[in-house]
Amino acid sequence: MDRGFGPAVLVLHTQHNCALTRRSVTMKPSKMIGGDYSLELNNIFHTGQVEPASCFQRLFGSVQTGLILKDITLEVRAGEVMAILGSKGSGKRALLEVIARRSKGLSRGQILLDGRPLTQAMFNQCCAYVGHRADLVPSLSVQQTLHYAANLSIGSQVSGYVKDSRVRQVLADLALSQVARHSVEALTEGEYRRLVIGTQLVKDPVLLLLDEPTAGLDPLTTYLVVSMVSSHAKRRGRAVILTMEKPRSDVFPFLERVAYLCLGDLVYAGPTRMMLDYFRSVGFPCPEMENPLMYYLCLSTVDRRSRERFVESNAQIVALVEKFKMEGAPYRKSSAMSVLLGSPPSDHQPNSHPYPYSAQGSSTTQIGMTLYQRQFASTFGCSWQALFYLSARLVAMPIAFLLIWMFFHDIKDYQTTFMSRSGLLLTCITTTYLTSIFTTAYTFAPHRTRYYQENQDGTYNGPLFLVSYFTFSLPLAFLTVSGSSAILYHLMKFDDWTELSLFAAVLLSCYLFAEQLVVAVMAISRNPYNTSVFCIYIVSVMIVLGSGMLRSYRGMSEWLSWVTYVTQTRYAGAYLTAQAFDGRQQYTGLWQNAAQNCSEPAAEPFECRYPDGASYVNERYPAAVADPQINLVASFVFPVAAAVFNVLLYVAPLPSYIKAKFRE
Repeated sequence: MDRGFGPAVLVLHTQHNCALTRRSVTMKPSKMIGGDYSLELNNIFHTGQVEPASCFQRLFGSVQTGLILKDITLEVRAGEVMAILGSKGSGKRALLEVIARRSKGLSRGQILLDGRPLTQAMFNQCCAYVGHRADLVPSLSVQQTLHYAANLSIGSQVSGYVKDSRVRQVLADLALSQVARHSVEALTEGEYRRLVIGTQLVKDPVLLLLDEPTAGLDPLTTYLVVSMVSSHAKRRGRAVILTMEKPRSDVFPFLERVAYLCLGDLVYAGPTRMMLDYFRSVGFPCPEMENPLMYYLCLSTVDRRSRERFVESNAQIVALVEKFKMEGAPYRKSSAMSVLLGSPPSDHQPNSHPYPYSAQGSSTTQIGMTLYQRQFASTFGCSWQALFYLSARLVAMPIAFLLIWMFFHDIKDYQTTFMSRSGLLLTCITTTYLTSIFTTAYTFAPHRTRYYQENQDGTYNGPLFLVSYFTFSLPLAFLTVSGSSAILYHLMKFDDWTELSLFAAVLLSCYLFAEQLVVAVMAISRNPYNTSVFCIYIVSVMIVLGSGMLRSYRGMSEWLSWVTYVTQTRYAGAYLTAQAFDGRQQYTGLWQNAAQNCSEPAAEPFECRYPDGASYVNERYPAAVADPQINLVASFVFPVAAAVFNVLLYVAPLPSYIKAKFRE
């Protein structure tokens, strides 16, 4: 709850608290829901950001704020659909966020749902919010998306059969049954928008908030979306509030209530059928053959085409706002029938009806398993996007190492082999880092964005998300690194498979560290390409500075040598170089070239400066740097430490404007 909200209350007119009820476990999802609970907003004021702010302003809290919502009072009842209408900047989204307890800034007033307090936790349990933008995992099918949404939001006390039945019901209600097996990436804009709504409808919330659900849709799709939402509200006895910027006349019959906002002020709020009578009574009848929703929206919008029109329209709206404050009380909290009959609204009688399935509460184990299964399905699916994910995780690195083998397979054992094989090791490390960076950036991104959106719904937290991701990713990383290393078995001249295993282990540590680096950067960066470029810069500095393959440690200044202690490449490069050269008889007494033996007087001293592999290692690394046991352990310390850091990073409350980029 926002600070300063005062006596904010959300009340639900039912017999039992939704967090305690367990009877709904046995309810069939198709059962009609009775009840006459209502959502009431009384005297809502909200202060928030009113102008765009720079990164530094948002970081240091110097954002300009102002009054966004001014004395909002309205009501919507179970089984009704209310449309919040207004031009851009009128406060529509702010009103939904205040109701959903997601607003940033100071708010005060009362939110009632017939008598029981609402906390953010209860809203997350019993209600749902669908933002204007929502990113789904593109490689999943429509049915899989709803299936995993149900498993994440519906408690473990509800049987799998009930969950599957609920998924089938939502598919039918939103006309998605025909595309149930299609991948998300193949959907049209209208189908995608209905699927996003379906991910929240699957838990059957008592209150559904929709932010611009028809924005950018064609007229037919707009009609379908609004009619389907209205059908759900009436059949399930649920309340729905949606915002619209350009309402069409054909959606008029589906809206029981409407509210017009202008710069945070309420111009009208009440039954849609009584809207015409009200505006006629105040001197603004709707002309024949006009769309009344759009006509009164224009009436409630400031005309900025000229100064004269701005002054005139603003004065008119101020008059309308004051008029509704004085005469609109019977409309705000009355049904259309009560206004027609001139009778006050009757008191609600408590009714027993099923609670939303999300009120049952999901266990941590169930959520973790569901996240793992969603990762698996998104990678091993049948869509092109899933094939891309699978190829990136299992095929990309072996192909890269096969190219490395083709380039280096003809290395001759002369004095030049020390530089050639050092270049081979450098290429292996660099390729491992780059493959991991690109793979993680493009496979982790959709799940990361989905996490930020589901985390705001209170579904699960960051550590659980990361643990499920690492649990899924680690075996695949092991497979791809092991297979890639095996390609170079003969080229590296290993004596046995133990040496190959140690070689693969060091490369695996590099792969995992690059993965953790990308996960950390993507906590604040949305774009996979920008993330990849930034991580490549960091890795490039590490390789140049710490690997010892491009620059000898013996020729490095002391302060740079100390800096290399915080680079993984210092330990990985030293271990691989020592493993490749130190103590190997095949590198003792190598010829300068095919015609010149280094033991002959005519040999060039500089060309024959390495009598054996140990001399090459000693030239590149001091004895303290080349300790194999320390280097092997230290190589794995980096990814483990990075994983712990990421868990803390995804727990830490990052600035809201950073997380907002993943939701808006």
